[in-house]
Amino acid sequence: MDGICSGRVAIVTGAGRGLGRAHALELARQGARVVVNDTGGDVHGTGADRAVADLVVEEIRALGGEAVANYADAADWEGAASIVSDALEAYGRLDSLVNNAGILRDRMFVNMSVEEWDDCIRGHLRTTFSCTKHAVAHWREESRAGREVDARVINTSSPSGLYGNLGQSNYGAAKAGIAAFTIITASELARYGITVNAIAPGARTRMTENLAVLDGATTDADGGFDEMAPENVSPLIAFLASSRSAGITGRVFNVWGGRVSVAEGWAAGPGEDKGARWTVDELTYSLPAFVSDAAPNADTWGVRPESTFA
Repeated sequence: MDGICSGRVAIVTGAGRGLGRAHALELARQGARVVVNDTGGDVHGTGADRAVADLVVEEIRALGGEAVANYADAADWEGAASIVSDALEAYGRLDSLVNNAGILRDRMFVNMSVEEWDDCIRGHLRTTFSCTKHAVAHWREESRAGREVDARVINTSSPSGLYGNLGQSNYGAAKAGIAAFTIITASELARYGITVNAIAPGARTRMTENLAVLDGATTDADGGFDEMAPENVSPLIAFLASSRSAGITGRVFNVWGGRVSVAEGWAAGPGEDKGARWTVDELTYSLPAFVSDAAPNADTWGVRPESTFA
């Protein structure tokens, strides 16, 4: 299949349903050969069903594309290694890694257990770390051997991690960590020909269908544009996975419906350098003024009142 990813090989973790499935199908339409990774577990990460990944592989092949399935837990160290090795064994190369796998353990913080915290951090941050670590080890060897590397890592953050959402302190902390991981690794890995970017997507999936933030979103019930369809996000994934995105790294992109924007990270706002240690009395007077002058926090979708997307 011809497209902007022709000749490239891409891994998509959590590719059996929702956003991951949409990404895998779009990458295939754009010519990539795809490793479809999914355990087939439920939204909480429990259970397993190999048919979930197999069905996506069948869909890709029905389109005329090439794909293989991998059923490993992407957070497991050996499992993550197997995903990369399966790509190399099946296709002899790896060009793009889409870290999409994750789970939910939503709970208001006062009721959250340490297990719910740990499971969510593992399901997102460790998954992203483990798969990226093994992919980068391969690309680093290629670079050191004098072979040209034009590699892509695309991570999945979330509006919850960038802007906050009730009941998701564990999920949001993991997704915020992925955004920071993206920025830092982009700086470290550029020397090897690897770019690292992330998306903060909005879409209707198993993980979001019960969130109040989606109330009122336009659907395709009347045959119109479904702004929360997962497929709306995937063209950005295909672009970032392609050679066309070579000049872009260390960025997080908001994407949902017909909207795409660059997320602008933390920056120093109103304040003062007095050239000496502050006293608590001075802070009592000055800090409220700094806060008053600062831009308000964005809403759950990253929108401030003055935004062009408001």
